[in-house]
Formats: sequence, structure tokens, C-alpha cells
Amino acid sequence: MTGEQKGARRGFLRRRSLPSVALAGTTVLLLAGVVLPAPYVVESAGPTFNTVGSHDDKQLVKITGAPTYPSDGRLDLTTVYVTGGPSGRLNSINALLGWLDPSDAVIPEDTLYPPDTTGQQLDESNAAAMVTSQEDSVAAALNHLGKPFTTTLTVHAVIPGGAADGALRAGDRILSVNGTQATSLERLREQLDAAGERGADVVVRRDGRTVTEHVKLTRDEDSQRWQLGVYLVPIYEFPVDVDFQLDQVGGPSAGMMFALGIIEELTPGSMAGDEHIAGTGTISADGKVGPIGGIRQKLQGAAESGATYFLAPSDNCGEVAGHVPDGLTVIEVKTLGDAVEGVEKAASGSAAELPSCGTR
Repeated sequence: MTGEQKGARRGFLRRRSLPSVALAGTTVLLLAGVVLPAPYVVESAGPTFNTVGSHDDKQLVKITGAPTYPSDGRLDLTTVYVTGGPSGRLNSINALLGWLDPSDAVIPEDTLYPPDTTGQQLDESNAAAMVTSQEDSVAAALNHLGKPFTTTLTVHAVIPGGAADGALRAGDRILSVNGTQATSLERLREQLDAAGERGADVVVRRDGRTVTEHVKLTRDEDSQRWQLGVYLVPIYEFPVDVDFQLDQVGGPSAGMMFALGIIEELTPGSMAGDEHIAGTGTISADGKVGPIGGIRQKLQGAAESGATYFLAPSDNCGEVAGHVPDGLTVIEVKTLGDAVEGVEKAASGSAAELPSCGTR
């Protein structure tokens, strides 16, 4: 199990100040609305960033420890501006302006953030999600390229009353489950499902000692998968160093595009050709692409930046249909392999062969 804060998948840039509006003949009631906070946030198209290019005169994704190769194309991650929320409440006028702009989305604040969330908590949560996304993007890219690396699963916290309560501890490094090495989160899930009601003999490294603990697993009612009842953090040891230069963007939704940028840089030639391709989607170490928030605003931002192709998570396709800007072709992806194929097909002019969210 892993934990995640509500609304952390959006890949957002927070607006530091709200735009001012001059209105003639405004009533007293309307003027009062300017200062009254509204329980909404407005999402609008944010800027794009080329993962195989530069930002603030620095290479956005810099790889050392292996040969790298330039790209003639663009592989842009996309973002959403978020106005309002815990970091600065939206006023009624700006909420109204958001409703009047068809390219913006006005969303109830409580659907994105848990009650009483502070601005600092939100910033910390999204910064942590971005770091995890970047690490997972390196793992996914190296897995795709067949380059080996080491993964250690570490217990971040034990869920009180959960299956492992009293058996495992925060800081335990999981070595094996029922005699089989635990090499990734997905592999661990498979091992737990295989163990089922029998439970699991979990070998961990704890305070310099190797310890075996038997855990009677519990079954999640929704997913029907067997669980340890812990929050795990994968710790990777990569054969290359990857430095990301993008501090002001939070959340995990750039993971897929980061992975594509890494693959492009580590592969001779230009996978993207000279095409301008944008996209979004979370990424897992084993290459699964997950859904994100603000997909319609990201499509708009991609079109405004000049992109002609957009890679969209399959789980977001229902939100895409009917909202694709003119001149933008949307390619549906479920895995990093799908995304690589999408880039290659776009570069060769044969993207029409691939599934497209926009045709649903």
C-alpha cells in the first residue's frame, strides 16, 4: 500500500496572485463578492516544458554516467495553473470569471483537498510526489531499455491495526517474501497474492540484523488483493545519475514524459524526429501509465505551445473526447511502451494507426 494526498496528480503551478478586474457600475453586492472567499479552485492551462530541452538556461533532464544523444524534436510535459485552494483562497469574482471561460475548470475545493489542509502541507505533498515521480520515471525508462538497477523496498510506516502491526516496523528493508526476493512493488504485490490466506514469511533487514516475521495478510475489499498493511517506499540504486531542473512544478503527472525524455537522451538518433509532442500521465517503475487531473487544460496548453501530438492516459480518454483543440492529435497510452510507440509513429507520420482518445 502506498499513501497519496487528494488532488496530488494534477501537475500544477500555483498562481501567486489573482488577476484584478475593473468593472464599471458594479453593485455593492458584487463588490462585496470580490473579498468573500469562494470554496472553489480554478484550473487553467499552464506552460509546457521540453524534457529534452532546457529551462532557465539549464538542461531540464541532465544524465551523467552514460552516453547521451541530442533530440531534434520536443517531448513536452504539460501543467495546470491552479488558482485558489489552501495556498490562497479564491474570491467570488475570480470564480465567476472561471465559469465564464470555457477553457477553465471551476472545481469545488473539497474534491481536491482534504479538510483543513494548509498551504505548506499541500506544497510539501506535491513536492514529494514530484520527487517520487522523477525516481519512478528513471526506473521505468531503464526497465524499458533493459538496463539493470537495484530496488530496495523500505517500510515507511505501519498501518495501525493492519496486517503487519506488531510484526514489521518503520525502517525495515524487505528482502524476501516466502523465500522469493522482493525486487519491486509490483513483484511484491504478486507475491502477496500468491501467499493469500497462508500468510507471508517476510524477511527484513532491521538495525543491522536479518529478521523473519510471519504476517497474516488481509484482503482489500475493493481490489481483492492481499495486503501487508504498510506504506512502502522504493529506494533505487541506478547506474546513471539523472538531475531534474524543474522546481516550481508539483505532483506526479509528469512521470511518463520524464521517462520518455530519459529514453530519448539515452538512445542514439531522434526518437521524436522533428515533431513537437506533448503529453501527461503518472508512471510506475514497471511502466504503467496512470490517470491525472486537468487533462482538458493540459490539452489546451499543449495546443497553445504548438504541439501537434498529445499522449494521454487511457483512463482519461472519457474526459478528452469532444475537447481536443484543433490541430492536435491525441494518442491513447496505457504503458510506457505504448508511449514510445506513439512517439515513433508520430515521427514517422503513421500515428493514425494508433488508438486515439479523440475518436471515442
